[in-house]
Formats: sequence, structure tokens, C-alpha cells
Amino acid sequence: MTLLAIDTATSQVSVAFGRNGRVLGEVRIDGGRRHAEQLAPAIAYLATELGIELSALAAVAVGTGPGLYTGLRVGVTTARTMAQSLALPIVGIPSLDLVAYPWRTTHRRVVAVLDARRREVFSAQYWPVPGGLQRDGEYTVGPPSAIAADLLARGDDVLLVGDGALVYADSFSGLDRVEIVGPSAAAPSATALVELACARLEREEFTTPDRVVPLYLRQSDAQIAWTAP
Repeated sequence: MTLLAIDTATSQVSVAFGRNGRVLGEVRIDGGRRHAEQLAPAIAYLATELGIELSALAAVAVGTGPGLYTGLRVGVTTARTMAQSLALPIVGIPSLDLVAYPWRTTHRRVVAVLDARRREVFSAQYWPVPGGLQRDGEYTVGPPSAIAADLLARGDDVLLVGDGALVYADSFSGLDRVEIVGPSAAAPSATALVELACARLEREEFTTPDRVVPLYLRQSDAQIAWTAP
């Protein structure tokens, strides 16, 4: 079972092909906001290098955000279009889950934080459980200071992962029991998307392209500017 995995929730474009839970190849491009120009060529390049015909795919997986509005829309629309044109099932997984998943073997609380711009972050908190992570609470958007205050009140040992933790590191610098993971954990993991999507496909937890929608959590910058007084 070969699948294509796509995530464009951050400034990074991530594409991977996987088979039976194992990544066959991956491309990551951190080119700012050029997702629309970079995504299709990245898919074509990786398919050629791996000798994979898109017609032979069994499914498409995509990170559904939350994330930067334009980039996220490019990734989800591309995944939906490919799944529809190839008559494939699709699996959508929140991008914050993909940031947190590689740290499932820790004994600490994992907090995934992605830069939402405008001095805000998208975030979610997780506890490690046998076989993975369990989300504790909802996906949120707000100032990093609010997350810092919450973590201080809880008093748990915490791993902070994601580009938002790096961009706003000063907001968390006074928390003694919080460790910020470096740039290797900044973006959603395409490897995690392959592993999680393959597991869901085996359990037949997939859907049709029209039912996969981006998780925005707030309006785009253009919409905010339009509605501002």
C-alpha cells in the first residue's frame, strides 16, 4: 500500500511517499510562502526519483492544520484534487499532531506550538500513552504568554516543539521545567504523517476528498484586515 503524504501548514513544504508505514522518500523545502509554486514540482520530483507512478497510489494523506492560511489551503486543495482525480481515499490529520508525534516516547507533557503570526501561536497539548500520544484539550490559537501561564500553573515537565516555540522562546524562558526542542522539531513531520495515515488506513478510518477541510482556527490576515474598523 503506497501513499502520498503532504503537509504545508508552516513555511515548509513537506512531501513524502510511504509504503506500509515506512517512508520511501521525503522532500522538505523551506521557501517562505511559495507553496503553490513548490508543491507540485516536489511531488513530481520525488515520484520520479522513487519510480512511483501516481496511478499506483492507494491513498493520499494530508496535514489539515492549523497553520498559515494560504500555504495550508494549497496543501489541502492539492491533496483533495489528487484523491478525487485518482479515485483514492484520503486521510486528514491535524498538523499539530504531526509536530508532537515524534516525541511520543517521552515521559513529559508534549506541547506543540506553531507560529500563527500576529504575535499568536496555534497549540495543542499531549500526554504520552502506550503506542502514541493522547491530546489533552482542544486545538487553540492565542498569545504565547497564555500558554506560558498555563504551563506555569500546571507545573509539569514539558517538551515544547514546533516553530512557534522557537520564534517566541522569550515567552517561555522563565519556565524551569520546560525544554524547547531545537529546529529539527520545528515543522510537521511527513514521517509521522505516513505512519499515522497508514495505521488509519488499515483500520479503514479514511474519508472522501470533499470531507477533508482545513483547520484554520481564525480568519486569514486579509479577512482580519477587511473586517477591522
